[in-house]
Amino acid sequence: MGESPKPEHTRPDGVDDVTVEALGKLSEALEVIEEARGLLYTFHRRTGEADLALDDAVDLFRRAGHDEIADRISTELIGRNVLEGRWTFQVVEEYDAGYYAAFKEHERSAREALADGRTHLFEAEMKEDRRTHGRRHHEATPD
Repeated sequence: MGESPKPEHTRPDGVDDVTVEALGKLSEALEVIEEARGLLYTFHRRTGEADLALDDAVDLFRRAGHDEIADRISTELIGRNVLEGRWTFQVVEEYDAGYYAAFKEHERSAREALADGRTHLFEAEMKEDRRTHGRRHHEATPD
């Protein structure tokens, strides 16, 4: 069983504690952004699902003889932009190409400049501090 972390999860020579902590905080922030991005995709999917469900509502209003309401929903709500000039896929694309891409690049650039590109150094060191060495289910690696 692996009792030592893999080299990619060990601190390069000369990297101090505060740098590892800063990289860990940057990684934590990126994880929050990843979660926010997932919620944005949820927003995209749920909005699209609701828009498609409006077709059924319009059909039912027409069957019930409420053509005026069906017409208003059909022309004013179905297919409407959620933001000025944008459907949700365009919001997602803009977010991905702008803020998300910049965030990912800054995180990658900091890791490359300060830790030979290594990821999760803070977490890997926390694991080493918290696990019970030599105990089953506390191995450093799955090997």
